[in-house]
Amino acid sequence: MLLAMDIGNTNTVMGLFEGEKIVQDWRIRTEVNMTVDEYGIIVRSLFDSSPLPAAEVSHVIISCVVPPVLNNLDGFCRKYFRLQPLVVGPGIRTGMPILYDNPKEVGADRIVNAVAAYETFRQAVIVVDFGTATTFDYVSDRGEYMGGVISPGIMISCEALFHKASKLPRVEIFARPRSILAKNTIASMNAGIVFGYAGLVEGIISRMKKEIQSDIKVVATGGLASLIAAECPAIDEVDDYLTLKGLKIIFDRNRKD
Repeated sequence: MLLAMDIGNTNTVMGLFEGEKIVQDWRIRTEVNMTVDEYGIIVRSLFDSSPLPAAEVSHVIISCVVPPVLNNLDGFCRKYFRLQPLVVGPGIRTGMPILYDNPKEVGADRIVNAVAAYETFRQAVIVVDFGTATTFDYVSDRGEYMGGVISPGIMISCEALFHKASKLPRVEIFARPRSILAKNTIASMNAGIVFGYAGLVEGIISRMKKEIQSDIKVVATGGLASLIAAECPAIDEVDDYLTLKGLKIIFDRNRKD
C-alpha cells in the first residue's frame, strides 16, 4: 500500500492507497516541532484505529510546504516503516511543464493539485485550493502549469479580525450564514467572511477567465471548499481528495519497482 502525506501549514492530510483506491484518510494538525517518535506515535495510533495494518505500507510519498518538518518526516518513515519516502520537489518527474519565472518557487501542493486536475479532466482547468492560503492555479489545455494567484486563507482572515479588532471575538466557520443581514456580532462576522470570501473567489476566477479568454472548468479542494463552492457559482466541482490523487499520480510516474 502507498501512504500519501500532504503537509500544509495548518493541517497534514494522509491517504492510504490500495491500488488506485483511497481506502483510508486522516487529517491532523501540522506541528513544526514534532519529533520522529511523536510522528510514530500519532501515525501508529491512526492505523490502530483502522482495520488496515501499518505493516502493509510499502511506499510513502510526501508533499510538504513546511520545510522544517521534512527531516523528521524522513526519519519517521525510515524508523517506523523502514522506507525512504519520495518527496515532491525539484528533480521529481511530474509530467507537467512548469511555466513559472522560477519553477522552484511553486509550492509542491500547487503542482500536485495541478497534475491531479489535468489528469482527471484532460482539459484546461483552474484549481482553487482552500488551505492556510487560498491558491488559484491555471493549467492549459496542453497540460502546462501556467501560474496563478495566492490570497489570504479564510481562517487567516478570521484570525486577523480577532487580533486586530479589540472588541470582536474569535469565530469558527462551519456552516452557511442564515442571512446577509445578521442580527448579532458573530453572525455578522460569519456573513462577512463566508459571503465576502465567496465574492473574492468569484472575482479572481472571473479575472483569470477574462485574461485566459476562455470559460474553462474550475475545480476546488481543501477544508472549506464545499462551504464556499455552495456560494460561488464559478466553481464547477469540489474534489476533497484532489491532492492525495495527485500524489498517487506523481508516485506512479516516479516509481522504480
